[in-house]
Amino acid sequence: MAVGIFDSGLGGLTVLDAVSKGLPEVPFVYFGDNSHAPYGVRDADDVYNLTCKAVERLWDEGCDLVILACNTASAAALRRMQESWIPTDKRVLGVFVPLIEAMTERQWGDNSPPREVAVEHVALFATPATVRSRAFQRELAFRAIGVDVEAQACGGLVDAIEDGDMILAEALVRSHVDALLRKMPDPEAAILGCTHYPLMQDIFQDALGANVKVYSQANLVADSLADYLKRHPAMIGTGTESGFLTTGDPEKVSRHATQFLRRKISFTQA
Repeated sequence: MAVGIFDSGLGGLTVLDAVSKGLPEVPFVYFGDNSHAPYGVRDADDVYNLTCKAVERLWDEGCDLVILACNTASAAALRRMQESWIPTDKRVLGVFVPLIEAMTERQWGDNSPPREVAVEHVALFATPATVRSRAFQRELAFRAIGVDVEAQACGGLVDAIEDGDMILAEALVRSHVDALLRKMPDPEAAILGCTHYPLMQDIFQDALGANVKVYSQANLVADSLADYLKRHPAMIGTGTESGFLTTGDPEKVSRHATQFLRRKISFTQA
């Protein structure tokens, strides 16, 4: 009955932490493609091929449902995977839609026509690949009209967080926020469009100011997954064991993951 959680690196652990707390009875298998991270600087075909390979590995672990806890993969690969690659007995879900539905105050699964919403000016902080894909704007357009989105590619931030260099990470956050505010001086909401970024949420909030509502993904994805499994219980796969897989050096990744979540994490080779 395992569910797979995939990310290019460690950022998806923020999603894993939230879904594990919300669904303690469900085993989760986490796959980090650390040897190829970060995905945010790769082209769309590369991201697609790497994501498909990782998802197949999680299917081998008995995870019929896989969550792409990687915004770059969700943005650059998910739609293509859903249109032409995923078998009918499997599901792969992304992390954008729960975030957009929360921001636009729509119920999960609400497929009614787009409408005006409370926010008009939204800042999006994401990896270069996610920004290039314009996937956030596309998904938003299905649900809302009249919303101006200003995207800021946060180059270097994922690397700094993965390396544990929080001094550099804070400097980069403040630099990227400054760049965004020069383009959009008064955003009403800000989207942290990468699962690494919640670790820096307080810094984003401080740099943006108290009047900007900052949205991050982990808890929203956890709530959406619980709702999805309630409506689709058959999508819980045959796997029974939780675990952590990596394409990188398991000892190094385990050490960084333990620092990342502040609890003991042990990865094995994928």
